[in-house]
Amino acid sequence: MKKVLIYTDGSSRGNPGPGGYGALLLWGEHKKERSGGFRETTNNRMELMAVIMALESLKAPCDIEVFSDSKYVINAMDRGWIHSWRQKGWAKADKKPLKNTDLWRRVYDAMQTHDVRWTWVKGHAGNTHNERCDFLATSAALGQNLPVDEGFGSVRSNPDLFGNE
Repeated sequence: MKKVLIYTDGSSRGNPGPGGYGALLLWGEHKKERSGGFRETTNNRMELMAVIMALESLKAPCDIEVFSDSKYVINAMDRGWIHSWRQKGWAKADKKPLKNTDLWRRVYDAMQTHDVRWTWVKGHAGNTHNERCDFLATSAALGQNLPVDEGFGSVRSNPDLFGNE
């Protein structure tokens, strides 16, 4: 399997507000960048989108190490929460709906054909690849004519619409 390093970051200018994601994929001497933004979203949704867009870019099974400064993402993977949520029908331990279910499902599906390890990196600490992803995400969030994040504001993404959180 090809060994791929993936760096990701998300950004939201306000939370919620315009947001963007950035991902950098490294394989040997090859490098691919992915970025995009949405008119209104959250930082956590953009952290997840960065991971999704990177994983969905790969066309063959790979040995992957994902680097993220998002404890939200890293803890869900390293602590196995994503598997528990899936077993519970994408609900939390307290049976309340999981936020960002649409994106967690995509992350889960996208990682199935790969061997993925997850590594937390401190944000804004001089890591060149993480800083590049931050630049991509921030630039995308500041873009013009950003599309709507269809999953943002849905009942499953934001259970607080029912006063639950």
